Amino acid sequence: MNCLVTGGGGFLGLAVVKQLCSRGHTVRTFQRGKYAELDALGVESIQGDITDAAAIAAAAKGVDTVFHVAAKPGVWGTYADFHSPNVIGTQNVLSACRSNSIPRLIFTSSPSVVFGGNNENGITESAPYARRYLAHYPKTKAIAEQLVLAANSVELATIALRPHLIWGPNDPHLVPRILERARIGRLSMIGNRKNLVDSTYIDNAANAHLLAADRLAPGSPISGKAYFISNGEPLPMADLIRRILSAAGIEPVIPTLNSHLAYAAGTAMELTHKLLRLKHEPLLTRFVARQLSTAHWFDISAAKRDLGYEPQVTIEEGMQRLAKSLRETPLEIRR
Repeated sequence: MNCLVTGGGGFLGLAVVKQLCSRGHTVRTFQRGKYAELDALGVESIQGDITDAAAIAAAAKGVDTVFHVAAKPGVWGTYADFHSPNVIGTQNVLSACRSNSIPRLIFTSSPSVVFGGNNENGITESAPYARRYLAHYPKTKAIAEQLVLAANSVELATIALRPHLIWGPNDPHLVPRILERARIGRLSMIGNRKNLVDSTYIDNAANAHLLAADRLAPGSPISGKAYFISNGEPLPMADLIRRILSAAGIEPVIPTLNSHLAYAAGTAMELTHKLLRLKHEPLLTRFVARQLSTAHWFDISAAKRDLGYEPQVTIEEGMQRLAKSLRETPLEIRR
């Protein structure tokens, strides 16, 4: 394959690039910054903004497969902050695929597109999109996913993958967020601590993307569909957090907050930040309160059946790799 990976310097994007390179595929990346890791891999690295339609169209010339991984994640910011990269950026990628007659597009989505704040116990891809969203990220990802799936045609085969809570060595999102809050004494659990959640080790998430590319073609059974991706090992949220802390050699006592009070506090903090026009993320938001207090694990049998997906790295093995990585390069050194 001749591949373009948007967001190739990010956590998941880089993992996809590494696996593509290990297979001997030709890889080009498109991202805002310059990354030494990409240079070391010898891939063609293009710097640009995903909201620049001409730039992404030029970057897509001569490729036959696009992995659209680039996105703005997070739980705080204006709607425009998320709409431009997540929706406009995706529209630009779709236009680039059409103008360059590219037959395959693998889109990185999120299970949060169906999360409206309630428990999700073993749900399948038949679950509808949420009626309301508690943050701009899932709303804009839902719009983008629908654009991608609607674009599936006899010329362009599209697929959306929904990996949940990706983590592993060098994770710049979930792991440092948990460790930093533990370090400053602001890490709390919400609810009864028994809510089961899925997570995905980074190498498994990347492998799912390559498996999708292997089977994706115009008219193929998987084209135009979305698939949940996870390790298939749901754990109580408190257990998952404790394991991450343990990998870092931290064994704190984590207090528990009432879920209703936490949601109310998140609402109040969001309102205060908006009124005072504060740019930094509130200590708690409604989305985070609901994510920490509800169950969200998924039936991945469709991905196993249609993509041949089987998690290669268990949570236990992944935690061992994470612990080794944190011992070798503590987060303080990475900053």
